[in-house]
Amino acid sequence: MLYLMFIATLLICCLPLLPGLLGILLPALSWLPFAGLAHPGPQAFYQALAWPGLSSSILLTLSTGVVSTLLALTFTFLILQRYWGSRRWRNIESWLSPMLAIPHVAFAIGFAFTFSSTGIITRLLSALGGDPGQFSLLQDSYGIGLTLALAIKETPFLLLMSISVLQQLNVGRLLAAGNGLGYNRSSTWLTVILPQWLPRMRLPIYAVLAYGISVVDMAMILGPTRPPTFAVLVWQWFNEPDVALLPRAAVGALMLLMLGLCLLAVFRALEWLILRGFQGWQYAGHRDQHLPGRYFHWPLIAVPLLVIPVLVLWSVALRWRFPDLLPSRFSVQFWQQETAVFTDLASTSLMLAGISTAIALCLSIGCLEYRDKTGTGIPGWLIAMPMVLPQVSLLFGIQVTTYMIPGQHHLLWVIWSHVLFVFPYLYLALDGPWRSFDRRYTQTANSLGLSGFQAWWRVKRPMLMPAICLALAVGCSVSLAQYLPTLSLGAGRVSTLTTEAVALASGQDRRVSAIYGLLQGLVPFMLFALATFASRYYQSKMTSGKYTRNAKANVLVSQKPHYK
Repeated sequence: MLYLMFIATLLICCLPLLPGLLGILLPALSWLPFAGLAHPGPQAFYQALAWPGLSSSILLTLSTGVVSTLLALTFTFLILQRYWGSRRWRNIESWLSPMLAIPHVAFAIGFAFTFSSTGIITRLLSALGGDPGQFSLLQDSYGIGLTLALAIKETPFLLLMSISVLQQLNVGRLLAAGNGLGYNRSSTWLTVILPQWLPRMRLPIYAVLAYGISVVDMAMILGPTRPPTFAVLVWQWFNEPDVALLPRAAVGALMLLMLGLCLLAVFRALEWLILRGFQGWQYAGHRDQHLPGRYFHWPLIAVPLLVIPVLVLWSVALRWRFPDLLPSRFSVQFWQQETAVFTDLASTSLMLAGISTAIALCLSIGCLEYRDKTGTGIPGWLIAMPMVLPQVSLLFGIQVTTYMIPGQHHLLWVIWSHVLFVFPYLYLALDGPWRSFDRRYTQTANSLGLSGFQAWWRVKRPMLMPAICLALAVGCSVSLAQYLPTLSLGAGRVSTLTTEAVALASGQDRRVSAIYGLLQGLVPFMLFALATFASRYYQSKMTSGKYTRNAKANVLVSQKPHYK
């Protein structure tokens, strides 16, 4: 059974990557039989390279993606070196789940309403008597707003990924050793902990970088439009009504893929140069260094806290003139008129998230159990490919492949694409708990007469349920945030809260956009809250429930003397 699940995982989540890549290369060479293109040639490359503003679009993508990744990485390290192990860190750690629960689209809509030329910041400055001038971070020509939004949104993810890494490093011992040698806290973090922390954070950093250069939904809301970022430009090429222009879009997807791979190689080379090539700074003996970071966590908390009330105000504002600080008239009529629509969209979103997460969970558990029993697992680089490769590039090739399959199975393709992108997050979320599980528990259960499945269900599953609950919340939130897979493989016939929120954010009524932004953030938040409650319930059940009482009873029985 486990072998069949392992093979099914390879077929569902790994094998599609091959046609996804081939589906870019062949159309880029103008070989697309169903579109009447049967003579390969370089014409599509000429069309793509001749596009006006192509170089500016690529430079904009590089600047926003790379700078946002570096900012998020810098913020993460400075916050960790300042607060790790302190009382304040517990407060920061408690805020990570709510911040991660806010989807990128909902955050982008609220960010736009907050920092636009008529946003709440401009209104507040005007109310205080200041002159905001032309202040706006919405669709500025340099992509500053998009860069800051990406950095703020991705820093909590890197902080969360750093927790397990720093627990493995035993930071307390390293700080004590550094202090004994005369190094202050900042010097120890910079010269001792950073060289060990950075290589272990390689995969999360690559995922953030890949998302930064290939993001479409946030770039469509916050990014510049003349020219747009390169990922948005490729998406616009892909949506051209003329099928004969698909080779040009394939060339753009191929260029974006090569750009992402080159950036990953550059980041890897920089890491080697900093930590291995030029190690003199690690042994220079600077014992009294000072790094900032005392207030760097406040933007990560303040901006999301400001975004949510702004969305709430806009959703109930009937009349809100500029530069009034608050609406002059309130009404819930927009909620009432959209009730039927967003109820249907929410049910579709939850259905897709539930089915795709359930499939991905079964495949993840099957692969982890198969690895524990046989020692054979899926290579880490293969699991991480959907995370570190641009979505536009992979989806273009997959969609071209689905064109060749007869039938209109749009819902099936959307579910499959969600499984493809949810599986890596679920697998990585469960990998740590599965590795740390003590096998002696199941071995003892087997020696008492339980079968392999009974031992897993009655012993191992209850002990791992807290991790499974949180992993389910992560998988559902990833599925709910999927914009490109739903839109491209659904061919516009499958609508969710995310696709509708992005569509409405492009110039429609702000009140309706705020409603869908709130709903798109509320559903994952409720799932995270439910998962947290379930996780704590199972933890308390394991420590103080019937399992503990049974264990005490067994101990008492085992201590009774036996008489013949």
